[in-house]
Amino acid sequence: MPITGNSDNLQRLRDGSGLLAAAALRRLDEDLPWYRALPADDRSYVGLVAQSGITAFVTWYANPASPPHGVSEIFAAAPSELTRSISLQHTLQLVRIVVEVVEAYSDQLAIPGGERDLREAVLRYSREVAFSAAEVYARAAEVRGAWDARLEALIVDALIRGDGDDSLRSRVSALGWGGHGSVLVMVGTATAPLDELRTAELRRATRRAAGDALVGIHGDRLVLVLGGEGDLQAAAASLLPRFGPGPVVIGPTVPSLDDAARSAQAALAGLAAAPAWPQAPRPVLADDLLPERVLTGDTTARRTLVVQAYRPLLESTGAILETLSAYLGTGRSLEAASRSLYVHPNTVRYRLRKVAEITGWDPLDARESFVLQIALALGQLSGDPAGR
Repeated sequence: MPITGNSDNLQRLRDGSGLLAAAALRRLDEDLPWYRALPADDRSYVGLVAQSGITAFVTWYANPASPPHGVSEIFAAAPSELTRSISLQHTLQLVRIVVEVVEAYSDQLAIPGGERDLREAVLRYSREVAFSAAEVYARAAEVRGAWDARLEALIVDALIRGDGDDSLRSRVSALGWGGHGSVLVMVGTATAPLDELRTAELRRATRRAAGDALVGIHGDRLVLVLGGEGDLQAAAASLLPRFGPGPVVIGPTVPSLDDAARSAQAALAGLAAAPAWPQAPRPVLADDLLPERVLTGDTTARRTLVVQAYRPLLESTGAILETLSAYLGTGRSLEAASRSLYVHPNTVRYRLRKVAEITGWDPLDARESFVLQIALALGQLSGDPAGR
């Protein structure tokens, strides 16, 4: 049976709209705990929305052949930020209560015999409004998602440039960054092409891997910032399949997001230097690429090798530095080094073990002896006894 929009019903609805609005507000306060928990401003806006819904229904009932007013018009009285305070589910509860209130008063408001027409009008209107509400929240989520993605890109770009300040911390907190635990940065080549769908899936995977996560895509370069209290290197390694071909570098773990630029810059320096070590593992730690980073002019890597390798050996006793230099200078031969030093090969072996204890790099390992050789060269080139 078509809705007629009875003129007598319409006039009675207009006269009773204040009664309906007051009843709807009472029901909101009685039935919805989330409404009672809202700040006063948001409660007043929700009340305005409820009243707008009733007014919009009355307006539509005057011409039922026209499409019902959408939620976007009903929400016009409230700021757009209200969609952050109340969810789609809350909005549907609000619509349901308004419908129930109008239904409850239909017998009182409708003319005799017009009750059914009014109830059917309410049901049709509520159905259309519910669908419209879903569209409004979908659009709001899309806008928020696009804004969050832009904000995330700006934050990652700032970290890469080393622009960490108070504003960065407030921005990252807006993205839900908890700030508990350490931070590291992982860089590599992005899989191509990274469309919106794949980018969204990448963000979900990254946030499953670590407590906090940021994703930055700079051309063909993918930058992941991971934070949390667990094993971040293991979390980073689990994300390796998300990268395209080529080197993937993990920066050093740092105490907090304030220090993330250091991890990012080390990771990016490692990515630039990685082709010089074709046998590098994947992923590789930026600190395992120190010699190659030195070759690209990375002053941080140069300073790290001098401080962590050359200087401790220089300050050690027992001819440790002299023995390492002899071993490396004679082609990594224990016998040749022992002859040049006039000591037994076992003495050379013992001193080389001390090198490993002091520096963390084992001269008997081919790769680590290369690291030590670069460190010695840097220290000797620095021009002062401490290698500064």
